[in-house]
Amino acid sequence: MKFDTVIIGGGAAGLLCAIAAKRKHPTMKIAVLEKNDRVGKKLLSTGNGRCNLTNTAVSADKYAGSFQKQSARVLERVNTEKLLQYFENLGLLTSADSEGRVYPLCRQAAVVLDVLRFNCEVAGVEIYCKESIKSVKAQKNFVIVTANGEFVCDKLVIATGSKASPKLGGSAAGADMLRNFGHRVLPFAPALCPVKVQSNILKSLKGLRAGGAVSLLRNGNAIKRERGEVQFNEDSLSGICVFNLSLQTKRGDEIAVDLLPDISEKELYNILIKNKELFSQLTIDNLLTGILQKRMAQAVLKTAEIKDFSRLCRDLSDEELCAVAHSAKDMRFAVTENDGFDRAQACMGGVLGTEIDETTMQSRVRKNLYVCGEAVDLCGECGGFNLHFAFASGIIAGESL
Repeated sequence: MKFDTVIIGGGAAGLLCAIAAKRKHPTMKIAVLEKNDRVGKKLLSTGNGRCNLTNTAVSADKYAGSFQKQSARVLERVNTEKLLQYFENLGLLTSADSEGRVYPLCRQAAVVLDVLRFNCEVAGVEIYCKESIKSVKAQKNFVIVTANGEFVCDKLVIATGSKASPKLGGSAAGADMLRNFGHRVLPFAPALCPVKVQSNILKSLKGLRAGGAVSLLRNGNAIKRERGEVQFNEDSLSGICVFNLSLQTKRGDEIAVDLLPDISEKELYNILIKNKELFSQLTIDNLLTGILQKRMAQAVLKTAEIKDFSRLCRDLSDEELCAVAHSAKDMRFAVTENDGFDRAQACMGGVLGTEIDETTMQSRVRKNLYVCGEAVDLCGECGGFNLHFAFASGIIAGESL
């Protein structure tokens, strides 16, 4: 079957790329090839099923990867306002929450997918599902061989996503195709996921959640800071703030957790002096009563090298009170690795950013080859940043075909 353009990948980037192309070139014959039994499967799971499609604070500093600097031009061309206007023209109404996360007005991801599908249908985009790609070759044209047949096209768009969420179809197929075309591709690595850590107190905290601030430390220096709720698991730390750190974590780093970010260490020390008197006849494990949850308080004491809980609060020395205050403000966990692809919302890795023209999303290596979405080495923080780039890069690629 002969087409002007074939888009491999029927996700957020691929579908909006097809729509953008048809809006600019109505007579262009376009096919979208999707390996799953339906398009947009991963899109349905985003934002806990509500589809956090963008953020009011979109900017290049919310991203990491080799395309990070170039992404500024993409995000300027299709900023939040322009993207939301684009979706409104497609029939989707949206609203933002207090943290800037933008959702469809009805808070259902299925509505976003329906808007994309219906606009593809109206525009005459041909969608082929259950198309497993056997090979992709560049001859006079591009030739895509699937389990069901052969597709020939003048222009090819790779919008295959990454290895994140393999149960929803995530794979490295697009990276393999791009590598075969001569592109340099950085290996995919899980991101926006729990971070596996080592600590002798972690198991005692399993299942607890605590608000606070987290810092990613490398050689003792903080390279990224976040605030939010931290979830303590048996062998990892989780929560949105930790997910954002996972964009930059490396083995050998440390994550420092500040359980009381709105109180200085000196202020906490003074509070503990008062508690020492207030709870003077009680055992030491009651020192942080009214400040921290019981198990968390015990972990703070252990980190401060206070292990004999049979002692009374009145027996605590000033030095020990200082250690407890420091422990609550700077609890350290040694990073081993990010959790696996099954628990990752996105990935680092993909085609090297310098090999993509950010003004068109066209390959600098192969003419008439375009790349958008997660196939590019760019990963944003939690909050709609990755979907925004998928949509924005899809629009730019589509309009450039």
